[in-house]
Amino acid sequence: MDVILLERVAKLGQMGEVVRVKDGFARNFLLPQGKALRATKDNRVKFDSMKVELETRNLEAKGEAEKVGAKLDGKAFTVLRQAAETGGLYGSVSPRDLAVLMTDEGFKVERSQIALHAPIKTIGLHVVPVSLHPELEVKVTVAVARNADEAERLHRGEDVTVSREQTEAEEARVAAQAFFEEGVAAGAEDRDGGDDDKA
Repeated sequence: MDVILLERVAKLGQMGEVVRVKDGFARNFLLPQGKALRATKDNRVKFDSMKVELETRNLEAKGEAEKVGAKLDGKAFTVLRQAAETGGLYGSVSPRDLAVLMTDEGFKVERSQIALHAPIKTIGLHVVPVSLHPELEVKVTVAVARNADEAERLHRGEDVTVSREQTEAEEARVAAQAFFEEGVAAGAEDRDGGDDDKA
């Protein structure tokens, strides 16, 4: 089906372009959301008369999005979830969760604006794109952690997905190394002390 775009649509085209799309995409998304009109002679005339109004509305929406984007770009958010020792979440963090989180922080963001292709299923820092306008995308950082202390460690750049067994094994290795280094140092002192007695 050929449609006239009423606004810029990512990976499709700019406002006013006539593009060919699949019928289902046009009927289920573009037409009901007011993003396009069927490309008929009547609609082409209608678009020409609406063009100035559409461009004005687009500029206003872009201006508002830029104001929000200036405050939102680079902002860090924290989501607390239960997770396994290996860092896998018992559940996930979805675009809906992130939209609610950002709205609670005072940013007007819709779920459809969160450009997350798959839910977050692991602990760690995740960079999430937010499409505030078809021509404006900002990025936010989301720290997914088991508790507030872990979230702070994530923001400092620490790896919190190391399992408890790995941590204990590393601590044991360091303790053993320190023990043997002390033993070697003590043995060296004994040898040095014995040489002094003979002199």
